[in-house]
Amino acid sequence: MIGEDKDANSAPRTRILADEAAAGERLDRFVCAQFPALGRASARRLIVAGDVRVNGRSAAAGQRLRSGDEVEVALAHSASPVAAQPDAAAALGVLYEDDSVVCVDKPAGMPAHPLRPGERGTLVSALLARYPELAQVGYSPREPGIVHRLDTDTSGVMLAARDAQSFAALRAQLERAEIDKRYLALSAGSPAAPAVHEAWLSARGRRVSVRAAPFASAQRVQTELLHAWRAGDHTLLSVRVHVARRHQIRAHLAALGHPIAGDRVYGGATVPGLHRHFLHASELHFTHPRTGERVSVRAPLPAELQSVLAGLGLHERPA
Repeated sequence: MIGEDKDANSAPRTRILADEAAAGERLDRFVCAQFPALGRASARRLIVAGDVRVNGRSAAAGQRLRSGDEVEVALAHSASPVAAQPDAAAALGVLYEDDSVVCVDKPAGMPAHPLRPGERGTLVSALLARYPELAQVGYSPREPGIVHRLDTDTSGVMLAARDAQSFAALRAQLERAEIDKRYLALSAGSPAAPAVHEAWLSARGRRVSVRAAPFASAQRVQTELLHAWRAGDHTLLSVRVHVARRHQIRAHLAALGHPIAGDRVYGGATVPGLHRHFLHASELHFTHPRTGERVSVRAPLPAELQSVLAGLGLHERPA
């Protein structure tokens, strides 16, 4: 339950009731989760400044919440919710489009959506410049139209809806695990394929946690390894997921002992010529929200990743 008080001479004060799922969570992480535009550092600064109270009292960033705690946040106007802005100068590679949907090829290094007010150069900024109707569609004003996300340094195909009806239909497909998303990942060692791996994942904080058994706040995930091609001390994997929780492939492969090359967050090894983690969203298969036909879209492997494979002795792109 969230309430808000406004005063002409002060920042808005938002009251949030911590539920059972938040029990045991650090206060700074809880505030950051409620206001994603803040970031962890800004959330801590608010707490240190006394702008965050728990049950009416000042609290420390590391204080653990209990179910039923009331958290009150005085949020500066500058930290108000972020809305994406159109940016015609931002690159946009369109792979497929019609009146209902558009699929684009997101380059590595481009954020999917803004995290700060006024931020441009994001994928949704480029989409809004070409498809202004997306401003009325989506999860929130900072994520207009996009049905799913990719990490900033992950390249490849992303799907967006151009009207509310199409968005609702595609979102329902995503929640029912009916959208087939495939990736190419260069992982350490020799993972076997085909294979299906299940685990429990909690996506709180910068790193997500993956365990073999259920634990607090975790969700069950499934990562399917379709094909494997040996490349030196690494293996190029074709990976399929249907829902794809945040960092799922990266964290799950690392938990299996096969971190993705270049992934500094999850212990991936350095590879010559690779300046980001080797994860590329190569294919997307979904049911068209209006025609009911199955649509398949593929994003070519970027030249930089092809060069890395060539350096490892894998000279042909897998089919």
